[in-house]
Amino acid sequence: MVALQQMLVLFIIMMVGCIAYKVNLITDETSKKLSGIVVNISNPALILSSVIGNDTVTGNELVTTMGISIAMYAFLIVIAMIIPFAIRAPKESAGTYRVMTIFSNVGFMGFPIISSMYGNNALLHASLFLLPYNILIYTYGIQELTKNNKNSDDGSRKINWAQIFNIGVIFCIIAIITFAFKIKFPAWVNTTISMLSSLTAPLSMMVIGASLATMNFKKMFTNVRMWAFTFIKMIIIPIVGTLLVRLVTDNPTIIGVTMVMLSVPVGSMTAMLAQEYDGDYVLSSEMVAMTTLLSVLTFPFITTLIELIKF
Repeated sequence: MVALQQMLVLFIIMMVGCIAYKVNLITDETSKKLSGIVVNISNPALILSSVIGNDTVTGNELVTTMGISIAMYAFLIVIAMIIPFAIRAPKESAGTYRVMTIFSNVGFMGFPIISSMYGNNALLHASLFLLPYNILIYTYGIQELTKNNKNSDDGSRKINWAQIFNIGVIFCIIAIITFAFKIKFPAWVNTTISMLSSLTAPLSMMVIGASLATMNFKKMFTNVRMWAFTFIKMIIIPIVGTLLVRLVTDNPTIIGVTMVMLSVPVGSMTAMLAQEYDGDYVLSSEMVAMTTLLSVLTFPFITTLIELIKF
């Protein structure tokens, strides 16, 4: 019930963003600037807020979370190899499907959901998922997107460390160091961080809503292959992945954070990278929109089902 209420709140804010775009209160340029605020200001503040007054998370729990995050991405890479064959994806779109399988919207949706459902303390666990995410998306992700197109450089593209160690990853590292050395900030700094972090959920949902306003939903919802991918991505993978995590830990926060990371929609970064590196940009954009809309239903379903399944 909590998950349903939370997703309804996020959905309403998305619709506010969609309507604002339709009536020209939000333009493409405005949306881009709001995204910049989320990525470079409010989301880093949200990550840093996870260590303010956090006396409940232990070092052993973080080690467990780090191990689970690495295992989760290894699991997703294996599944991603199978999915294009399972849904009979065209060869030129296979890499895009693999990337969409692995990289979800952990920043714009995952972090706000985790913060609202499990509290800011859980964000310290969530930040550990961001480290392998960024390393993989700018290496494996780009390789997959360029593998089958004419502009592929056969793996000779150099790793861009500035992209991997972006501001989100830097603040994850700062948060971990702050936690490890028990660094305390003055009250006014804590208040500033808290106020900035509170911008993340509404701004990110409005940006997503604005992007939905440009989509052809009739085309999306009549595509059988997209429905098949959505079912695997949004139902099968979260259920199987979360149940596997429950085999190695009984910590409800770690289980919950992992479940959110597996359940959120296709990440908008997949569309951005597909556009930049000649992947299937139209497909990735449509899948971001479709999975985002359907997550309002699939996420509450997943959380309810996981609670009902007992070992």
